Amino acid sequence: MLTGSCLCGVVAYEADAPLERIVHCHCRTCRKTHGSAFSSVTAVPRASFRWTRGESQLGAIESSPGKFRRFCSTCGSHVMAERTNQPVVLLRLGCLDTPVGERPEVHIWRSDAATWYDPKRTAPEKPEGL
Repeated sequence: MLTGSCLCGVVAYEADAPLERIVHCHCRTCRKTHGSAFSSVTAVPRASFRWTRGESQLGAIESSPGKFRRFCSTCGSHVMAERTNQPVVLLRLGCLDTPVGERPEVHIWRSDAATWYDPKRTAPEKPEGL
């Protein structure tokens, strides 16, 4: 069972599905939506996904034809995305509450990656001033 929630806890979900593949998307839309170098997602079958609270508090933006990004209208956390005609939904891993062990990663849309993103560079565990 996978469970997840938004930052303020108003919205929550569960999915009776294993976490099989983590995808890091570097497309411009994901970067803008999440304010970061990429968005980390996993796909789960739509039939196994359900909202457990706060569904009425969800906002949505249709970021491309037929693709809806769903977010908490209270805190703004982007919780999931879906293409209404697809059999899967995309869970935003930053909102996942279920612990995740090491998993293989796939990076997509690297051609659209932020020019400042350098995956080979690491920072100290507790950077000064942040």
